[in-house]
Amino acid sequence: MAAKSVKCWHLWLLLLLSVRASVAKNSRRSMNDDVLRPYTHGHGPAHSHRYVRDCQGILYGNTTHESWASSNDRGQPVAESRLFVTDVKDVGGVSRWVYGHMTVVHDPLQTVSVVEPGGPGGCKMNHQVSVEETAEAAGCLYAQNAGFFNTKSGVCLGNVVSNGRLVQDSRGLQNAHFGIRKDGTLVFGYLSQEEVLDKSNPFVQLVSGVIWLLRNGEIYIRQSLEAECNKTQETGSLQKFVEVVSARTAVGHDAAGKLILLHIDGQTEIRGMNLWQLANYMKDNGVINAINLDGGGSSTYVVNGSLASYPSDHCKSDSKWRCSREVSTVLCVHKRRCQPANCSGNGECVDGHCLCKKGWQGSACDSLVCQPPACGPHGVCTQDGCVCDAGWRGKNCSQECLTGFYGDSCNKTCSCANGGSCDPVSGRCTCLPGFYGETCKQACPLGFFGLSCAEKCDCDDLCSCDPQTGSCNVTFQGETNNTLHDGTNMFFVCLFVFSLNVLRCWHTCIHTNTYFHVSSPFFLFLTKSALGAPVSGFMDLVKYVQKSLNIVYLF
Repeated sequence: MAAKSVKCWHLWLLLLLSVRASVAKNSRRSMNDDVLRPYTHGHGPAHSHRYVRDCQGILYGNTTHESWASSNDRGQPVAESRLFVTDVKDVGGVSRWVYGHMTVVHDPLQTVSVVEPGGPGGCKMNHQVSVEETAEAAGCLYAQNAGFFNTKSGVCLGNVVSNGRLVQDSRGLQNAHFGIRKDGTLVFGYLSQEEVLDKSNPFVQLVSGVIWLLRNGEIYIRQSLEAECNKTQETGSLQKFVEVVSARTAVGHDAAGKLILLHIDGQTEIRGMNLWQLANYMKDNGVINAINLDGGGSSTYVVNGSLASYPSDHCKSDSKWRCSREVSTVLCVHKRRCQPANCSGNGECVDGHCLCKKGWQGSACDSLVCQPPACGPHGVCTQDGCVCDAGWRGKNCSQECLTGFYGDSCNKTCSCANGGSCDPVSGRCTCLPGFYGETCKQACPLGFFGLSCAEKCDCDDLCSCDPQTGSCNVTFQGETNNTLHDGTNMFFVCLFVFSLNVLRCWHTCIHTNTYFHVSSPFFLFLTKSALGAPVSGFMDLVKYVQKSLNIVYLF
């Protein structure tokens, strides 16, 4: 019963925490009441890239975008953020104070990413997530909202490439773009579908905006209005989008190739900047090319995961407060990262560079220093260099094992004795004639000779032969000679014992009436043996015994 009570208490606690978390999140949710739309219906112009190209000034030829080499200054910090207050004059000459943030990024290729709402897959699932949440999940030092989206359905609008992955292809939609190519080139302007999908120097980051603010240091809004205006829609919607005072978000670059992120606090028709004022402010601060991103209530700036701007949307929970909007894509400034993050498992990521372990090379530590065919046909490349096949050695595995060694890279020592040689691959011993065994330590048994001691000696009087050649004319030395000598002595001992046994047997037979006849010659031999008389010649002795011994049993 007590266990059930504890379990129920835990369930109630989890439910309470979930409700509180939900309430807390909902309390920060905005009403989406400050919506700044460039188009009344849909998004983007209906005309083609060719139309944009043909309508631009002769000065630009057929090029509808600008490219600029990005800075790769690896000094610290990664970026610098500045809070500013500027005096802006309206058309009537009335001055207003405008607040904003400018962030200067020193190494855009390594430290800037276009991030989907909430992370990878956010656009596909039509997610709308606050910049704070997306920035915290992505580890952003600085972050601001980026591309346009449908505030009702959450659909991401325009082209999106995130960290080298094509998220969305708008199929040639002609709105202003900002992108970073694989080689670090910054791109601003209008792109054809072929340019978006280019494989030779692909985009690693790409996002669509609306209105090209600055082109080569000059304000480009008038030309951009003509390029991005949709003739099928009511006149004036895009013009109003340009001229209305509101919160704004923009991205550009300076002459050094440093990326400039700009955020303006405001509220549509009340405070902030129009796009003419925004373009002039950026131009005055050394920006060369720039495009406008989503603004109004979407305009949000975050530092280290915390909101640093003043949103214009009212909170759903209490309209006297302001809440940041849940938006789509985000421009994220982060620490330098390695690609891949774990350096292929063969190195350590330090400030955006993979420091490779021994034996590995390349920006991703994914290539062995040793590369085929460096090891030839008898070796394999590894992080430690060439590992040679059994029987081979050397830096490139081109040399056979030295005598006395075998195995992989010839790292094992042969154990063949008595001049035997070993196989350089397996280490198996090949013995010289006269020896046998796994290590050739054993000499041929008496009576055998040759390779593997497979041949039998063929000598007179059953004599042994040379264990190597089989020659019967041999003088045994050392241990073999001692063995033969000891064998002869043992034979005489055995023969003497046999003689004594025969005498005992004879004595017994006399007393049992058994006739046992021992010839006089053999009796003489027994007597001599018993007295220790010498007997000359082993074979003579054998023949002598055969002739002398004559035993007859009578029953």
